[in-house]
Amino acid sequence: MTHEQFATVPFEGRHVVIEHAWVGTTAPAAPLLVFLHEGLGSLAMWKHFPQQLCDALGYRGLVYSRPGYGRSTPRGQADRWPVDFMHRQAEQLLPALLDALGVQQRYALFGHSDGGSIALIHAARFPRRVSAAVVLAPHILVEAFGLASIRQARQAYLDGDLRERLARYHDDVDSAFHGWNDIWLAPEFEAWDITGLLHDIGCPLLAMQGEDDPYGTMAQIDGIAAAVPGTRLLKLAGCGHSPHRDQPEAVIQATRQFLTSLPPQ
Repeated sequence: MTHEQFATVPFEGRHVVIEHAWVGTTAPAAPLLVFLHEGLGSLAMWKHFPQQLCDALGYRGLVYSRPGYGRSTPRGQADRWPVDFMHRQAEQLLPALLDALGVQQRYALFGHSDGGSIALIHAARFPRRVSAAVVLAPHILVEAFGLASIRQARQAYLDGDLRERLARYHDDVDSAFHGWNDIWLAPEFEAWDITGLLHDIGCPLLAMQGEDDPYGTMAQIDGIAAAVPGTRLLKLAGCGHSPHRDQPEAVIQATRQFLTSLPPQ
């Protein structure tokens, strides 16, 4: 991946530093694809996938770490993500970052897990800016099935080797893990639901999910298709929560077919 850069952007009454990288073609007129990582992800955790996907598409890609992740500004020790943290990331942080980087063209979104939810919210709120969205294992509501796996992740972090494995990708690994885990397991988060805003999405959508995903059932992407007519679905057998890692070739092929079938941006 291209060497990371850093941008300072306003967010929630302060300025935060966001690590980011540009991948794919350097042609300024090329279509742009913005990557949105999962709840424990970062720029580095995408590894080479964004470059591979953008090379296959002939796109320019923007990959970044949200505050609290990777080498971006970590959470304060006393800070806790609010229930609407994904809305804030979609409605405030992403526009601020794009403005700071001088992005004026329309762009497509590629979001995984929490990043997929952020992509959906952003597409609903900024229909004139988003040309298309690809979401992998997105969340549109909270399922008891997924919460059980999140509790297991907490146990693996506290008693297993998950903290050590994640520390390779985050300057402040506790910031990354507890920011995600604490709010998802908070009682008030059980009512979180974005199905109502999906009707505001006007761009084409492709939603993918693994049949063996431990964090969500097919109700997630089926719910998107029910709310947004024309949504394309891809359900992958033998695939877990991260289709781009479990079946990268299938994800690249489906994304290429989807995006190249659309009118020019």
